[in-house]
Amino acid sequence: MNPAEVTLPGGRRLRLAGGAGHPRPDGPPNSRIAYAAAHVVADPAADNTPGTPAVLDWDRTLAFRRHLWSYGLGVAEAMDTAQRGMGLDYPTTRELIRRSAAQARAVGGRIVAGVVTDQLPAGPATLTEVTAAYREQLDDVQTAGAVPVLMCSRQLAAAARGPEDYLRVYDELLHAADGPVVLHWLGPMFDPALSGYWGTTDLDLAADTVVELLKAHAARVDGIKVSLLDAGREVALRRRMPAGVRLYTGDDFHYPELIRGDDAGHSDALLGVFAAIAPAAAAALAALDRGDLAAYDEIFAPTVPLARHLFAAPTWYYKTGIVFLAWLAGHQEHFTMVGGLQSGRSPEHLATLLTLADAAGLLPDAELAAARARAFFTVAGVVQ
Repeated sequence: MNPAEVTLPGGRRLRLAGGAGHPRPDGPPNSRIAYAAAHVVADPAADNTPGTPAVLDWDRTLAFRRHLWSYGLGVAEAMDTAQRGMGLDYPTTRELIRRSAAQARAVGGRIVAGVVTDQLPAGPATLTEVTAAYREQLDDVQTAGAVPVLMCSRQLAAAARGPEDYLRVYDELLHAADGPVVLHWLGPMFDPALSGYWGTTDLDLAADTVVELLKAHAARVDGIKVSLLDAGREVALRRRMPAGVRLYTGDDFHYPELIRGDDAGHSDALLGVFAAIAPAAAAALAALDRGDLAAYDEIFAPTVPLARHLFAAPTWYYKTGIVFLAWLAGHQEHFTMVGGLQSGRSPEHLATLLTLADAAGLLPDAELAAARARAFFTVAGVVQ
């Protein structure tokens, strides 16, 4: 067998081409702000099984963030990509934010970090308890030196009885913040427990509440990350937002068109997929900076099929694919995740992901990627 070849489920043979990659830019993009939501690297020798406290490989976890900064991207720390609510406990999260913020200062990189309520015990919580939990994490993130992202809270979704409860909680949090924060609207395709966020399942009414909140606190909000996987809704919301407040797209299906924008405006980026396609994303944004829209479209085009597969339903398991690609690309030495989440996608799904990643030129060392893929598929019962 050729050293760059792998046998996939069903017996199909794939010879990886690898990717020459894209050159590192001189610095961050000028025309857009772009954050990549980074995953965490588990310690493969630890008991990272479901229900156990997370144990991270700190060296590899922080090295991956330096990789993202080296391509001019900001790091969105401790977001859902880092397994918030899916294996990453809050004590480890707090340490992760502290260490990453220190690394950001050392390299001059941008960093935002998630603030939510996942330190609360299981079971119902009152609005007062939810607000206090948010404020505790807000203080932790601000102390670490990162810009807070007020993430959507499962506990708030369960406790709130209507839009007025969301407005009351967010009003208190925004007044407690030391500086402008990023808000967050994560659709139920990413987390079913967030269904009905902002007090209704009617997304038009929910958007009205979001706009009301943004207009009331425009000076306290840097922007809002929107992850609804609906480009039309994102554009409609963007056009209603107060001047000076950014919309950070979290749409891993339509990001090229949303970031490119139109005569009425554009979205900036806070995307999980950017962690998997950092070299391509940096190159595309550099092309946008110099006004080369043809190159921008050409660079991003092969990443879109990859992203659509990576975030296919059930979308919340996209993290498994993110880590699989990081392993194949050489950013970590194993395919192990906290909470045992490496089992979240099937071998068939990951075989397609491998094929699409290679087609997009995202596997810099074809022989390394093939060797690791052969090992994985052998364990899955595919004879090599």
